[in-house]
Amino acid sequence: MKFNEKLIKLRKAAGLSQEELGNRLDVARQTVSKWELGETTPEMDKLVELSNLFNVSMDEMAKEAEIPEVIARELDHKKIESVYNDVSTAKRCVKCYLIIAGSIASTVGLLILYFVVNTIFKW
Repeated sequence: MKFNEKLIKLRKAAGLSQEELGNRLDVARQTVSKWELGETTPEMDKLVELSNLFNVSMDEMAKEAEIPEVIARELDHKKIESVYNDVSTAKRCVKCYLIIAGSIASTVGLLILYFVVNTIFKW
């Protein structure tokens, strides 16, 4: 079985649309479509994410061999949701830290400006 056929089988067994899978991998739906049509193949980092998402080894994803039916039938939907939620949470945390860091930097900058102006003009 070729990679694109495995991807279709695993995606459908997980109950995901191309768009949902693309969102979870941070790629466009069209990218998933091209993978499934066999026009392109994912880069290594996306292949790792796919194997983690579907709980199959890299060998099972990449080699031209059948995926055991048990894997295709018994995909752990909770694991898929967990991976997606972990990534979403991490993205939200990074955004929060950036906002906090920006606020602190702005406050420090204003305080420095205040003291410099106060020192120069001796108000």
